[in-house]
Amino acid sequence: MSASQAAEVVRMGVLGHVPPMSYRNAQGEFVGYSVDMARAVCQDLGWTCQWVPTSLATVADELKQGQLDVAAMSLLSTPERRSHMLFARPYYTSISAWVARPGVALEAPGTRVAVVQGSAQARFAQSRQWTLVEVKTHTELAQQLAQGRVDGLLAPMMTVVGLMAAQPLQSLQLQVQPRRDPELTGAASFGISPMRPELKPLIDGALERLERNGVYDKINSRYLPFKVN
Repeated sequence: MSASQAAEVVRMGVLGHVPPMSYRNAQGEFVGYSVDMARAVCQDLGWTCQWVPTSLATVADELKQGQLDVAAMSLLSTPERRSHMLFARPYYTSISAWVARPGVALEAPGTRVAVVQGSAQARFAQSRQWTLVEVKTHTELAQQLAQGRVDGLLAPMMTVVGLMAAQPLQSLQLQVQPRRDPELTGAASFGISPMRPELKPLIDGALERLERNGVYDKINSRYLPFKVN
């Protein structure tokens, strides 16, 4: 490891309300599957992680403009995102899920669907004849459904795992339907600023080492009851 590499401070964009992937614990610290993976990468490379709160709606522009070095979150590779960022080696395979009360069909035209602004799910929903209710955070998805403002929500399965384990959805009798549409399924990766292309091979190498030495599995077991990578 070089001295310049050891001195590197990397600005990591993170989400704060997406358990079990990325959220703040009781002490206000960023934790979660994606955050701990990013933290392990920084430790492997001798970097100092600087955690920067961001959102799915703004992270692509922040990477493109060099305001962030890395987006430490699970991003699907969409055409729009590829024009704004580089993608690191995938660290798990993502699918989405439709969550609604029993009997509510996602395919019905005019269905009111809650999605996070800037997400792959929002892009997918825009191509259908659905009524979109876009929110800024994943926490608001649950609120919209619990308050009856939407018929259902569409989100990554890992996000749904977290939402279903907490109020306000835990007490509701909801159906969870996995969605494997091509637009909603694929390799999830960290985003990298195009102004920092030298970071990609370093991050890719670190992720490969973490998979080989068992750190992947330890982090997986810490947050999820099943294996995702």
